[in-house]
Amino acid sequence: MNNLTSVNRARLALRSLTALFAFLLTLPALAQEVSFEEPKTYILGGLTVTGLQSYNEQTVKTYTGLIEGQPITVPGDQISEVIKKLWGLDLFTDVSFYYQIEGDRIFLELAISERPSLNNVTFYGIPKRKIQEIVDDTDLKKGKKITQSLIANSENYLENKYRKQGFLNAQVTIATSADTSGTNSQNMVVNIKKGDRVKVKNIIFNGNEKLKGSALRGALKNTKERRPGRFWKKSKFIEADYEEDLKSLIDKYAENGYRDARVLSDSVARRNDKRIDIYIDVEEGNRYYFGDIDYVGNTVYTDRQLNQVLGIKKGDTYNGVLLRKRIADDSKPDGQDITNLYQNNGYLFSTINPVEVSAENDTIDFEIRIIEGKETFLNKVTVKGNNKTNDHVVFREIRTKPGQKYSKDDIIRTIRELGQLGFFDPEQVRPDIQNPNPNEGTVDLGFDLVESGASQIELQGGYGGGGFIGTLGLSFNNFSIQNLFNKEAYQPVPMGDGQTFALRLQASRTFRVYSLNFSEPWLGGRKPVRFNMSLSRTQQFRATFGQNGRVDVDKDQQFSITGISLGLAKRVQWPDDLFVLSHSLSYQLYDFRNYRTGLFNFGNGTSNALAYTIGIARNSSGPSPIFPISGSNIALTAKFTPPYSLFSDKDFAALQDESADIIAEQRERAQLGLGGEERDEFLQNRLEELDQERFRWLEFYKIKFKADWYNRIVGKLVFRFNSEFGFLGSYNPDVGRVPFERFFVGGDGLGRNFTLDGREVIQLRGYENNSLTPVDPLTGQVEGGLIYNKFSLELRYPLTLKPSASIYMLTFLEAGNAFNNFQEFNPFQLRRSAGVGLRIFMPAFGLLGIDFGYGFDDDLRPDNTPGPSGWQTHFVIGQQF
Repeated sequence: MNNLTSVNRARLALRSLTALFAFLLTLPALAQEVSFEEPKTYILGGLTVTGLQSYNEQTVKTYTGLIEGQPITVPGDQISEVIKKLWGLDLFTDVSFYYQIEGDRIFLELAISERPSLNNVTFYGIPKRKIQEIVDDTDLKKGKKITQSLIANSENYLENKYRKQGFLNAQVTIATSADTSGTNSQNMVVNIKKGDRVKVKNIIFNGNEKLKGSALRGALKNTKERRPGRFWKKSKFIEADYEEDLKSLIDKYAENGYRDARVLSDSVARRNDKRIDIYIDVEEGNRYYFGDIDYVGNTVYTDRQLNQVLGIKKGDTYNGVLLRKRIADDSKPDGQDITNLYQNNGYLFSTINPVEVSAENDTIDFEIRIIEGKETFLNKVTVKGNNKTNDHVVFREIRTKPGQKYSKDDIIRTIRELGQLGFFDPEQVRPDIQNPNPNEGTVDLGFDLVESGASQIELQGGYGGGGFIGTLGLSFNNFSIQNLFNKEAYQPVPMGDGQTFALRLQASRTFRVYSLNFSEPWLGGRKPVRFNMSLSRTQQFRATFGQNGRVDVDKDQQFSITGISLGLAKRVQWPDDLFVLSHSLSYQLYDFRNYRTGLFNFGNGTSNALAYTIGIARNSSGPSPIFPISGSNIALTAKFTPPYSLFSDKDFAALQDESADIIAEQRERAQLGLGGEERDEFLQNRLEELDQERFRWLEFYKIKFKADWYNRIVGKLVFRFNSEFGFLGSYNPDVGRVPFERFFVGGDGLGRNFTLDGREVIQLRGYENNSLTPVDPLTGQVEGGLIYNKFSLELRYPLTLKPSASIYMLTFLEAGNAFNNFQEFNPFQLRRSAGVGLRIFMPAFGLLGIDFGYGFDDDLRPDNTPGPSGWQTHFVIGQQF
């Protein structure tokens, strides 16, 4: 850029001198009357401007600074300064002065040729979606004055742009043509030929004896040889990445003790238009070891404490990369290093520098020189950008308070907490350190926020189960219940207090689902105690499917669940303040009206479930809840009902034995074809009475464990590991296994949003819904498992993480299974699958996605033939995996 500027200035000076020389040569009349050996002063009698096409003559006159009646000296600096000013505008291709002298008056004519203006530009060789980006970068916009410099700079910029992307053969040509529709305007055609990306065929090292070539090639993170099957890292050659890789190459030597290693030379040789070879000559030097490490200037921490963080001992192989990271790890904002040790304890202005004090033979002694500075305290803490969210909602999540010691760890934690709220874009939560005062030990801290949509709407319609299914869901995640009766607060609903209010309605001819949820994350406003309340009702009607597709619905035969749940969750301080302890109390009423599910033997009556749930969870994942890149989310819950049978005088063993005898008699009569409707009716009525006695109040306990771990592998690529386990048990074997709350494994997991019988639907992609769930061996009906386990491995890569939409791709390996009882449970008897997927999160609609999974094993349904499940397509709506 500096070279181009120098050339333009040289051209400008040359043009000015040429114009001045031309001006002097065009004064023949004056030469006849006066001699220019000595300057002579005239009175400017007039100034005219010719050649203008788009500019106003008076505007140009004013810009020259020449005023009629003013004295003007010829020859002199006045004319040359005017020429320089006009050339400096870069608006004209020619600037010339002509004269006429009358006595002591001089009349000047300024002849100007305007540069053409750009009217329209057409691009060839690039997608239409990229055109606007190119126009903005090159400033090739309508009205732009066309110069040779503009054309050359645009060509060079575009060629360099694509060469940086690996198109080393990129060629750009720009042509102009007159535009007859405008005045002094031209059209431009930009022809871009990117060619193919140039790939690296071979990387050859010379001079390496201590480290193998394979190890050195591995140190080049972004520049790779072309190898079949390598899809996670391309072999395209990008110069900027290559230059960065050369630094990584030296770091590789430094990690192995070779402090003096250097790249002597490197070159790129073209094999053809698509392939290149890279030659790198290195000088390795000798291997070094750490000697004495002394600390100078430390008063806050002892040498022993600093040594524990440094983790380097005398005699260790020299590792320059490790030393830098233990002093200040730039790759991890919360790294375990000495700089963070000081900054997390208030010493913002501290500096730590390792200095080599001697290098004898193969041993290097170091002094780590520390300037601790003054202990720093926060003066002011401000936030901006929360236009909808009330200040108190933001400030209660902020860990940095005025008057506290400065702590980098608290700042990082605040960024995570604000991102986890879901009200702000986690990628744009920015801390801003303001007004640092090392002398007084104070600093101001601000947080810049960008609000994202906190509410979701779900409006769906479809055909399934023999009829139309309609769904309306409203979820307001930043609700304000205290402004419910404040008309001015409706935008479109009261917002800003961080509460959650959700309403969901789903209906068809065969079922109806109603649910209402409310959550207050800071009950009382002083401590992070979350209060939850939910109400729900589900109705299922008997449906009969005819051969012609007709569906008959009998609403007199129905099964319903009505439930209410109240819960409290509190953040605890031990083992750390990432743990949350939760309690909830729930009640469900199961009501049968002439309806049999197959799990119960009665079709009329009610069953009740009163349960207490306790859970402990730790969530350190983040910073975004949609696309976490680090941390974990672990939860353990236990749900208990009272053991009613222990306090009852009923003989449940006798009830169960009698039920078993009746079922055996029914099967025998059916096999033998025995008649007798009265006997059959009597047996069925008695069986219903027995089940009513056994399951009037459900008793069970349920243990669940779920854990997710996230780790960024390289760049934006994130690894997720998931592990799940669930067990449904009973207190009294004489009562029998509870027919509700069971685990249904396999498929897309969408049943989590529709729980007909309190079931939990566990997603396992690559298999049909519920296909890995145990079935009744006699009836063949899916009855749900009492125990399950599941494992998932995912690689995730984001395409965009903007507030309007977050999109990421994933590939997965998954395995899991469900079992009838603990005796059959085998954690290694798993059904396996693999596949790929896509997720799209939009604040207004929640999470949407699709998965393509291949099941490697057969499922558990008896009607299926043996063999792999094969390819299955799963849709994701309103869930997060």
